[in-house]
Amino acid sequence: MSSDCTKVEGISVVTTTWNESENIAELIRRVHLILKGKVHEIIVVDDSSTDGTLDVAKQFADVAVSKVREGQSKGLLYGMKLTKYPVIVTIDADLENNPELIPSLTQKLESSDLVVASRTTLPRLSEKLASKTIGKSMGVTDFFSNFRAYKKETIANLNLKGGETFGGELLVAAKKKGYRLGELMYEPPPRRSRPRIGGTLRANLRITWALLKCYAIYYF
Repeated sequence: MSSDCTKVEGISVVTTTWNESENIAELIRRVHLILKGKVHEIIVVDDSSTDGTLDVAKQFADVAVSKVREGQSKGLLYGMKLTKYPVIVTIDADLENNPELIPSLTQKLESSDLVVASRTTLPRLSEKLASKTIGKSMGVTDFFSNFRAYKKETIANLNLKGGETFGGELLVAAKKKGYRLGELMYEPPPRRSRPRIGGTLRANLRITWALLKCYAIYYF
């Protein structure tokens, strides 16, 4: 595969949403802008939002579908299985991932099968713990970052068994299958005041539980 994202056969960009009606149109606009002139599609998988996110997404995305609320991991995999191009980029809908990095992510697929865009600063204690443990084993600083580029074959025949792992099981599954993991470091923008997964204590507990599940899947 060429290292230039202008030469690949196509890029599928997948995001999951839950009550992101204020952000989704802007995200789609920015993705279309950065990939202008390149073959691409944008797929939105809505996790049963109650604020009209799906209606907004249908106006701007190439594909916008709703599903029973099961969390980010299953939503991402569901969307990735709908893709039609050989390169898949997953990105958060809250605008905390910079779409302008997509070309750099896809470029790194020249030497990797899956590339993680890792924040240079991790805000939560649980994320730092993941970085120093299972992330270190995989060579990835930001284990729970879902801003990633995949070669499509990395998700073939993949079924998640750990429930919500905030995308962690997707990395574990790829590593266990012997795929090469790469990394792109970036400076993160300021976080929004009300993160989707809850306040500090709740978020750390949920991420730590996801980390334990990923450990069990990886090592057993």
